[in-house]
Amino acid sequence: MLLQDLSFGGTQRQALELARALDPAKYRPELWVMSAGSEFAPLAKRYGVPAVWLSTAKTVGLPALKALRRKLNAERDSIDILLPLTAMPNIWGRIFGRLAGLPAIVATCRGGGAPKRQHERFLKNLAHRHICNSKALAGIMTGRFGLPGDRVISIPNGVDVEHFSPPPEELRPVRQVILCVARFCEDKDHETLLRAFALVADQFPRAELWLVGSGPLAAGLGRQVARHKARSRIRLYPGGDPRPFYQQAVILTLSSVREGLPNVILEGMAMGLPVAATDVGGVPEAVAHGETGLLCPPGDPEALAGILCDLLGDEDKRLAFGRAGRERAVRDYALGVMARAHEAVFDTLL
Repeated sequence: MLLQDLSFGGTQRQALELARALDPAKYRPELWVMSAGSEFAPLAKRYGVPAVWLSTAKTVGLPALKALRRKLNAERDSIDILLPLTAMPNIWGRIFGRLAGLPAIVATCRGGGAPKRQHERFLKNLAHRHICNSKALAGIMTGRFGLPGDRVISIPNGVDVEHFSPPPEELRPVRQVILCVARFCEDKDHETLLRAFALVADQFPRAELWLVGSGPLAAGLGRQVARHKARSRIRLYPGGDPRPFYQQAVILTLSSVREGLPNVILEGMAMGLPVAATDVGGVPEAVAHGETGLLCPPGDPEALAGILCDLLGDEDKRLAFGRAGRERAVRDYALGVMARAHEAVFDTLL
């Protein structure tokens, strides 16, 4: 399993959970990491999954690429499957994996911008199979890039429904916290969320907005918050274990313009939170509009404010959506479901 880093992030957590959940009688997963970022290293150790750093530079550069090619060539006889995750691993893992003659390369496509970032137009035929975490992404791979349907498999993300579970009734939050757990990057469109919250704050004087994450736009986002008319009710937190934040929230929101299938939505549903999100990528595959949450078009702060106000003003609806979301997460997105689906792809290749 080839990753760019082991920093806090949805793909990194999914990789670890998949490695842990694979049948140990059949599979021996290893994590190969191409750059610095080790926040999840203790979890890998706890799960008993070996992690090998090919480079400790901050970015993936020439030393990491040389190390990757050397390691693939040196260990090609012991590698049955290469599973690259995120853009750089999917690009170079496929190229060097093919040059090394690996028997099976399973590319992954996990975010709304991934097909472009991973240069799928040029590299799609270097993988034996493609796993997408949403039907929307799978449709792009078969429709836009012309891959045969039997080479593209849609497998939703999984969530540990025991780890992410609703708090006891007596600990139900009393504050009106709207929570957004998302990387501070262009795809997540925090600007639209901030504009929406300006409208929400006028109607609900107790409402708060908590933004949890990290990323390249963190400094700019901080400046936007500092200028916001409701800045005293907006909090910024670094990424980490999201459970304490879920436990204090009454709504989970996401304002993305591009998505695969966001882990945070599955985690929030498993925690019993109603979802207010944009109707993009695989989001509507997980969030049943009017049953587990409410959806709106991307880039529309008035529409996002509307669904947030709808939920803030109706506690019974919030609780009903939260219960339905928990049931859906347990039924359709448990880790075992995700792991068995991956094993079916691996078994076929092997």
